[in-house]
Amino acid sequence: MKTKNTPKPITSKQVIAAFPKRPRDSHKGNFGTVAVIGGASGMVGAPLMAGRAALKLGAGCVHVGLLADNAPVVDLMQPELMLHAAADALKLPGLDVLAVGCGLGRSLAAQKLLYDAIRHPAALVLDADALNLLAERPDLASDLRARKAATVLTPHPGEAARLLGIKTEEVQADRVAAVRQLAHKFGCSVMLKGADSLVATSDGKLYVNKTGNPGMSAAGMGDVLTGIVAAFLAQGMGADDALLLAVHLHGAAGDELAKQQATIGMSATEVTEWARWLLNQWV
Repeated sequence: MKTKNTPKPITSKQVIAAFPKRPRDSHKGNFGTVAVIGGASGMVGAPLMAGRAALKLGAGCVHVGLLADNAPVVDLMQPELMLHAAADALKLPGLDVLAVGCGLGRSLAAQKLLYDAIRHPAALVLDADALNLLAERPDLASDLRARKAATVLTPHPGEAARLLGIKTEEVQADRVAAVRQLAHKFGCSVMLKGADSLVATSDGKLYVNKTGNPGMSAAGMGDVLTGIVAAFLAQGMGADDALLLAVHLHGAAGDELAKQQATIGMSATEVTEWARWLLNQWV
């Protein structure tokens, strides 16, 4: 039987209110340092897209830690990003936010990175293969709950099902129950992706996002969302506020693209550009 809880719709006015104002006398150190960890062989583009999104949505400094042996040493499209070996990125001083999972893979090295990231004092965003590894390693759930820093999970229905040990169809049959269970099980803020994405906040509230469109069913969209969440955390927002703003803005950026008759063939890179433009309009 479906739960009767009715999620509250997210509005742009609600979510932008928590975005911090920038003082005139400021520098990059005021806006946080993000490290995106992932990029196994053949999947380097995923953390690069997340890193670009984090940078363009306001993070002061962005590092990208890559697992692939043949990983690039510079992002020619976004040379402001600082690229490292994945294990080295986790050891960088002064990290405020870790975003783990984009193209991470499920190797032993990936498991070790996730293990270390969960124990890191920085705020943490887990997506993609980090969630799949978390489902395979239930012993990490207690470690995740014990974290003192902010933690955000962004699963799609399949990943949510694996985390809960049920079928995807069961998640979709009662999405409200699923997102609540995830937030309770892991003690963090959770977004359940899909049409009308749901957000369960750390204080037990439930929200539904009405922005977004079918054109966003494309590769890299989740990576961009991860980078946006990380950027907002780096700038000092709490986990709940950062996730709500990121989810709503991400979908709204896709809607702006759709207005340009670009629904078919929409790319995640374009969504990043429109998200930056929209954020500045809202601010």
